[in-house]
Amino acid sequence: MPGLHPSAAWLRLTLTPGLGPTAQRQLLAAFGPPDALYTASHSSLAGVVGGPAARLLLEHDASAAVAQALAWLDEPGNALVTLGDAAYPAGLLEIPDPPVCLYVKGDVSLLQRPGLAVVGARSATPQGEANAEAFASVLSRAGLVVVSGLALGIDAAAHRGGLAGAGRTVAVIGTGADRIYPARNGELARRIAAEGAIVSEFPLGTGPLTHNFPRRNRLIAGLARGVLVVEAAVKSGSLITARLAAECGREVFAIPGSIHSPLARGCHRLIRDGAKLVECADDILEELSLAVPEAAPALDPLVAEAVGEEALVLQAAGHDPVDIDLLVHRTSLTPEALYAILLTLELEGRVARLPGGRFQRL
Repeated sequence: MPGLHPSAAWLRLTLTPGLGPTAQRQLLAAFGPPDALYTASHSSLAGVVGGPAARLLLEHDASAAVAQALAWLDEPGNALVTLGDAAYPAGLLEIPDPPVCLYVKGDVSLLQRPGLAVVGARSATPQGEANAEAFASVLSRAGLVVVSGLALGIDAAAHRGGLAGAGRTVAVIGTGADRIYPARNGELARRIAAEGAIVSEFPLGTGPLTHNFPRRNRLIAGLARGVLVVEAAVKSGSLITARLAAECGREVFAIPGSIHSPLARGCHRLIRDGAKLVECADDILEELSLAVPEAAPALDPLVAEAVGEEALVLQAAGHDPVDIDLLVHRTSLTPEALYAILLTLELEGRVARLPGGRFQRL
């Protein structure tokens, strides 16, 4: 019977609508494991959370939702981690609002290992994504779990980098653990579930509700020893994650960018406010007193030095986005010749085409 399952009472408690996490923790603090709640009197429960909440707890029929969750838990690789479990992440006990339950798809043990959050803009530049993946790869090879939020842009790149090393990666999502959002990250999510872990505090079936994504940021901060912001606008949600990390005593790192890029301004603000400026992943590892792994061999033959006019264009492009007029001025080549060279460089992965007819060297 579902009621005999060790997770059933925890699920019933957390799947009672209208009974928020604060009330749930108050009840657990007063009565112990949730099984005891359902043998307590209404008056004793009301003394902790008030009469309406006590009545809701005792009278609401959550059996259908509990049965659905138990069926999900029976599937290979799925788990429920509760505040009463030894596997509950110690870092989340240090945040102001720790979740009572976590739905985990993948390797639960990763939640106990040292991690580093890598976050940033969804509409990231190609260079930003390349930086995120490269940093995450080095951090993972150094043994850190790369924690991020499975969003497009920087998050997805960070997860890919995390999967490249022994540290692996954890995705903290803002939907139910049985949902994949955004759909474009479906293949990546399946790989994370197989090789890392996907974590959610939200009930199964929860869709991509806007207010849930800022809320999950506190879990990203809590699971990590520090947060690296790769690219972020001034009003980016990544700055919320960085602020929450700082409030929990975590380290905050930021990669500087061009003074002309809106996606660098959030990082620059963090640096002005005390975040540590980093230029390579080794800076983070040294700050955390971790060993720097040996450099990985270059796997991409396209990193070989360019020659001739290709080298001239790459040098003229610098590291900031440029338009064709500026390249004409710097190289004295015709627009037609430049477009041909840029197309070749783009196909080789050396240059990215940006909106507005601009290009950026990778």
